[in-house]
Amino acid sequence: MITPPHLPATPAAAPTSAWSLADALRVAAARDGNAPAWRFGDLTLSFAELLALAESQAATLPPELRPSMGDARTLAIGAYAASCRNSPFFPVDRSPSAEAFAASSAPDTALLIATSGSEGEPKRIALRRHQLATASDGANARLGLHPRDAWLACLPLYHIGGQSILWRCARAGACVRLHDGFHVDAIAADLNAGSVSHISLVPAMLAQLLDAACRPPPSLRVALIGGAALSPALHDRARTAGWPLWPSYGMTETAAMIACSDPKQPWQPGDVGQLLPGHSARVDANGRLWLRGPQLADDDWLRTGDLGAVTDDGRLRILGRADDMLISAGRNVHPATVEACLAGLPGLREIAVTGLPDPIWGDRIVAVIVGDIGDEALIAHARTHLPAAAIPRTVLRVAALPRTGAGKPDRQAIRQLLTKLPQ
Repeated sequence: MITPPHLPATPAAAPTSAWSLADALRVAAARDGNAPAWRFGDLTLSFAELLALAESQAATLPPELRPSMGDARTLAIGAYAASCRNSPFFPVDRSPSAEAFAASSAPDTALLIATSGSEGEPKRIALRRHQLATASDGANARLGLHPRDAWLACLPLYHIGGQSILWRCARAGACVRLHDGFHVDAIAADLNAGSVSHISLVPAMLAQLLDAACRPPPSLRVALIGGAALSPALHDRARTAGWPLWPSYGMTETAAMIACSDPKQPWQPGDVGQLLPGHSARVDANGRLWLRGPQLADDDWLRTGDLGAVTDDGRLRILGRADDMLISAGRNVHPATVEACLAGLPGLREIAVTGLPDPIWGDRIVAVIVGDIGDEALIAHARTHLPAAAIPRTVLRVAALPRTGAGKPDRQAIRQLLTKLPQ
């Protein structure tokens, strides 16, 4: 293992190592008035130092607009080096199934990145410097990220959730505790070391930490939760264990987080709190959420793939994916509603709800579950708490729910599991 200059060595035997970018991410206290135009690399090392650092990790740097792949450390250094060269950085999922995207970009493009692909094939999004700067500064102000804070980053750097952590920390002068993937023991050890102030998790990661009896350290002020719906049972379990949960909402097109909920405020399922400053949301007649603001590519409204609601006090609620809506017995049934009702039942570790075409029901509601809860107990609870049209008529047991590289439930793969069922 090559250790970059000024950075601490990491144990070669560790399956996942926490690599601190503390020295590289320190910034001067005073800057000029052009903050929105700052590049990522401007806030770290000098141009010469950063290129030397990157070249120490690879024989050749990725050519401009060529996808870059590798472990988290390689991608992080690549992001800094690309910014110093004033060229877009283009990380790609290193799994064998990853598509080799090709793209051209605007002159001020800083990041070419793929969506998570939880609902189908990933698509490439070009994010400009001002989008990432605005998103980072808004998140830092909302979440209270300051110099000498440390953000534990275990989300993949080939998705916006991971890349956004690098940008936030660079602009705040904070440190990144960089992990190559999510491994419960390594995350717990880093948390127990006592220096982590912020962490980003998807709900499945949070559940695994709770299952491992990992408690948040006193230093942890923010556990940012996103990427999938947070169930009431998991929320309550984590809050009881002392986790400072900040449920959030965002997407690749919005340069990551665009709304989040302060744990000091009352929470209900789907609540993701107030939008970051300068942004607006509206819901059309079909319940589809539209967004507008400086984190988007232009000044027009963005039609999202989500169903939502905006409360009287301006809080945003996400009700599920519009494309997931099922019609059972002539009634609209959203999988997220059924999942939220059933998640947390004793013996039920994971659940995803989908549908099968049915000549009687239209969509036959199917619960794909992980756990040892009995079918009868699950369906009895559904009968008590859900309308008849939303009650699962079929239960499919699997060893684990398919997930994307970002940790989201892979809805397309989950639907493919239904081919195991008799038609």
